[in-house]
Amino acid sequence: MATEASDQDQNEAAAPPEAEIQSLAISSSSSSNPTNQMMMSLEERYQIVRSIGEECIQEDELRNLLEKKPEPICYDGFEPSGRMHIAQGVMKAINVNKLTSAGCRVKIWIADWFAQLNNKMGGDLKKIEVVGRYLIEIWKAVGMDIDGGKVEFLWSSKEINSRAHEYWPLVMDIARRNTVSRIKRCGQIMGRSDEEELTAAQIFYPCMQCADVFFLKADICQLGMDQRKVNVLAREYCDDIKRKNKPIILSHHMLPGLQQGQEKMSKSDPQSSIFMEDDEAEVNLKIKRAYCPPDIVEGNPCLEYVKYLILPWFKKFVIERSAENGGDKSFENFEELVAYYESGKLHPADLKPALAKALNKILAPVREHFKNDKDAKDLLKRVKAYRVTR
Repeated sequence: MATEASDQDQNEAAAPPEAEIQSLAISSSSSSNPTNQMMMSLEERYQIVRSIGEECIQEDELRNLLEKKPEPICYDGFEPSGRMHIAQGVMKAINVNKLTSAGCRVKIWIADWFAQLNNKMGGDLKKIEVVGRYLIEIWKAVGMDIDGGKVEFLWSSKEINSRAHEYWPLVMDIARRNTVSRIKRCGQIMGRSDEEELTAAQIFYPCMQCADVFFLKADICQLGMDQRKVNVLAREYCDDIKRKNKPIILSHHMLPGLQQGQEKMSKSDPQSSIFMEDDEAEVNLKIKRAYCPPDIVEGNPCLEYVKYLILPWFKKFVIERSAENGGDKSFENFEELVAYYESGKLHPADLKPALAKALNKILAPVREHFKNDKDAKDLLKRVKAYRVTR
């Protein structure tokens, strides 16, 4: 529980949220930067950061931010809601490592209270904490640049309780300035549709997530396209309070599920997802059964995995084939792969084993960690035993 506030804290609590937020202007950081970052030009840093987003609001603001602030703060968050799939595990590691290489600092918000509000793990906060610890173990094992000092994991319950006098007035001000219908349109961020009946807690959720952006002093909101609406809400709030420096929205692509027509990978459907600690045989089987029509690129999840996971990770994608089937072939960019696949020169029966092999190579350190580390092994056992709830 939060302790009683001091006189100074009480005075700060009485200050309007607008005053607190207005102070978060872009400024230069005095901390030292790694040599490789100092050698990068502004354009190189911009291209690295921009490459993460399927959409950027706004590109000119991003360029200006990188020019004026050597170490921008990027915010990403997640609900601890069950086992981690490769979209959340591998893609997030790739994106975070890109951001840190360009000098950014990344705050990863472990949204335990938000998971409870959204009824994940049946609203059991102790189970939610176990899942959160398991997720952090995976990112450590897969190679996220955690030891570089630029990535920070923050538990929402702990941070909010420690600075409640800053957080709750901000949440209330956001809620006061928006209608219920406007907030309900943000339901997608919780995996809810506009028509779905929401609990009062789920109505409050977007106001809190909007507040997180300012509470964490984020310059860049680096979340998935499914979180776009609440990030736009944060920019609209800046208009309401006449704040000049708005958070930049850098929304990454949503990796599809393995079956036809699954726009988003879902952990509730094991056949649509590859989990980070799946064994080699499971990965091979799931990829073998995946939707992958010959000669067709649009809506082909196997090709999307090559584009967003394999090529960024290995810088090339290698097909191993018999001489009769065309021999081995290596691709260093997605456009070349697309042209080759559409021409019919690459069959799904050759693409799929190559994809499975590459994924297994990425996931091997994670499997080893959860096999050999006693604490990680216990966390995984407990998470697997939990029933996933919406």
